[in-house]
Amino acid sequence: MFEKILLAVDGSEPSNRAVREAGELARRTEAQVYVLNVKEFDRGRGLGYELENFDEATEIVDAALRELKDAGVDTFGEVERAPYGRAAREILTRAESEHADLIVMGSRGLSDLAGLVLGSVTHKVLHLAQVPVLVVR
Repeated sequence: MFEKILLAVDGSEPSNRAVREAGELARRTEAQVYVLNVKEFDRGRGLGYELENFDEATEIVDAALRELKDAGVDTFGEVERAPYGRAAREILTRAESEHADLIVMGSRGLSDLAGLVLGSVTHKVLHLAQVPVLVVR
């Protein structure tokens, strides 16, 4: 059914539940799981500055990789940087470049009020994805 699953993680509780669901699906379908954390940055007066800590983002991906590998799932992952507000586009770009046939992600991330006003990453992915999206609550 699925050969490659893109799992977008952000360290939130729904994201952690999404890791478990992606692992279960991958085991049942013998799919490979690509774990992705998109770390946003912003630009101020010509200089870029990180909005999230790289070490924390790396630990989020590493924790998901450990859980999936412990469950016997073929997995790999990375942290990718994207300009602020472009996380959804980066997830979709990666899903396409990795030939993912399913995107799995949590229903709510670690967004702030601005994220609610602009629309959540999950909402954008749902509306723009060319492959099925499983949203875990």
